[in-house]
Amino acid sequence: MLDSILIANRGEIACRVLRTARRLGLRTIAVYHHADRHAPHVTLADEAVELEADAPTAAYLDSGQIVAVARERGAACVHPGYGFLAENAGFAAAVEAAGLTFVGPQPEVIRLMGDKVHAREFAVAAGVPVAPSVLQEGDLDAFVSAASAIGFPLLIKAAAGGGGKGMSIVRAAGELAARAATATAEAERYFADGRVYAERYIERPRHIEVQVLGDGHGNVVHLFERECSVQRRFQKIIEEAPAARLDPALREQICAAAVDLAARANYRNAGTVEFILAPDDAFYFLEMNTRLQVEHPVTELILGVDLVEAQLRVAAGDGLPWTQDAIRPRGHAIECRVCCEDPAADFRPATGSARILRVPELPGVRFDGGLVEGQAITAAFDSMVGKLCGYGTERDAAIERCLAALGEFVLLGVDNNLDYLGRVLDHPAFRAAELHTGFVVEHAADLVPPALDDVDRAAVLTAAALAVDDFRELAYGTPEPHAAIGGWRN
Repeated sequence: MLDSILIANRGEIACRVLRTARRLGLRTIAVYHHADRHAPHVTLADEAVELEADAPTAAYLDSGQIVAVARERGAACVHPGYGFLAENAGFAAAVEAAGLTFVGPQPEVIRLMGDKVHAREFAVAAGVPVAPSVLQEGDLDAFVSAASAIGFPLLIKAAAGGGGKGMSIVRAAGELAARAATATAEAERYFADGRVYAERYIERPRHIEVQVLGDGHGNVVHLFERECSVQRRFQKIIEEAPAARLDPALREQICAAAVDLAARANYRNAGTVEFILAPDDAFYFLEMNTRLQVEHPVTELILGVDLVEAQLRVAAGDGLPWTQDAIRPRGHAIECRVCCEDPAADFRPATGSARILRVPELPGVRFDGGLVEGQAITAAFDSMVGKLCGYGTERDAAIERCLAALGEFVLLGVDNNLDYLGRVLDHPAFRAAELHTGFVVEHAADLVPPALDDVDRAAVLTAAALAVDDFRELAYGTPEPHAAIGGWRN
């Protein structure tokens, strides 16, 4: 096992990696921007080094400075978490060039899978189903003509993108040129790569992904699938494992396709192969994420494994920790992404501070977070501040545990989606596992919060205030005037 690790990230994923690394006895090193000097990942680590940069995001994206810190502090390996530099092939190469171990796949594989067009070509060569598509290569008229030949609706996507950026659904030929131009501009702005492509859009699809782990020598195991169909603006908010109402034979085909793709790439470490599943059970390769996924806890809960430990052992050269036959799922797990955003305003990110934070501690509930009371929530980072998971022997039990935890979760001082997540989980269509990527839009009217009158609003605010120890002390801890004089009366 490696003896020391630098975590090139922040927030809940940095805390998640730190806890496993500390349990394994590794010396841990955190990096941070001045704005994060009091953040949990800074206090959790054995050492913490401030990165020099004016803006927080610039600090966490400064690969040269991070590699220099890793070398100076004697780190044996670097874990990138997810986001920031996690899927940056140049960063992975710089880590390895410095004589350190990168806890992730090979730089060339990151580069291959990071380009959606090349990844699709690779999938076709591996015999993995891919939806019909066409790439825009400069001539807009030719692109419009070729894309129209595929048939509508179409999905426009950024070739170097992710996270829903540069994506658009086109339902008619008259919209195609304008949507392609907009997607090109957005792709250039977010990824410095204006290439876009159009692929056949599957109506009411499910989003199914497979967790894989490879040793870099062609040996790959899958850790079954996750359902990620409940999304807003092409970004996941609720994930679960295993996928409900998935035929066992179809599950086996999807997982086998993921393993074939990863094995052909000689994939090393943890990754996720994502698929679109059509209503007729045809499935198509979507992309491969060359990192640990946000939703990895649901896989850990149903398998009883620690994927970060597995990552570290593979990185250390120990090989795969499991054979395929030894991996057996049990029960059901659901993850809710806790985000500081306003669902009523098209999920607009919110800013403020966590004035009051109460995280529930209930049986069968897990919370991965990187937030403390008083911490500022700014526009500098993603709106997600934590992940609430519920586990049960059956899907209904997992739902109920999530609902109970969401009901006890308190986050005041900034708009958040806690109540919204509860309404999604309690919706009859969700309980019946009638899921597709348009779920949030289709049921938007049902997911609107109930109106509060002035009396109800006052009651809610009073209850929230009474949950604060300092307020209760001020309200009830001061003795009445006659009690202050002791036992004497008259």
